[in-house]
Amino acid sequence: MSVQGIDFAHLSLLDALDLAILIEAEAQERYEEFAHQMTSHDSPAPARFFELMAVNEAKHGAQLAERRNALFGDAPCAVTRGMLWDVEAPDYDEARAFMSAHDAMRTALRSEEKAHAFFVDALPRITDASVKQLFTELCAEEVVHENLVKAEIAKLPPERELADDDFADDPNAQ
Repeated sequence: MSVQGIDFAHLSLLDALDLAILIEAEAQERYEEFAHQMTSHDSPAPARFFELMAVNEAKHGAQLAERRNALFGDAPCAVTRGMLWDVEAPDYDEARAFMSAHDAMRTALRSEEKAHAFFVDALPRITDASVKQLFTELCAEEVVHENLVKAEIAKLPPERELADDDFADDPNAQ
């Protein structure tokens, strides 16, 4: 996870909201990519879960966008997508053929934990009170999201006993 070109000590509320919206959009897009990959690999349970996570990220992004619009209207955005990478989005190597629902949910949990760590790390560097309040809210929301994913994991039946290597193809003589 990384953010480049953002000075947290001088971050405005407008820029903080734009950053948060972009973080949600990046995560949404990655979950959509994962859902497509899982559908392609005939793994419907992880695909459905990744679709659900994409919808959740979109909802949170829309809520933040409404807040931004109410406060700042159509003020130009100074924060760009190129300034962030994998703040909340799952790592690309997380998705793989034959994922289980457990695997998908653990992927989402790691992403929520990663986002929480991002906001916790940024908080001491923030000087603007309104930005600090926003990041404190976002930090708390990530904990709620972590707990929701943990609750979903707890609902699953016991995990399969198979390892990913059990699905590897045997080498064939050419």
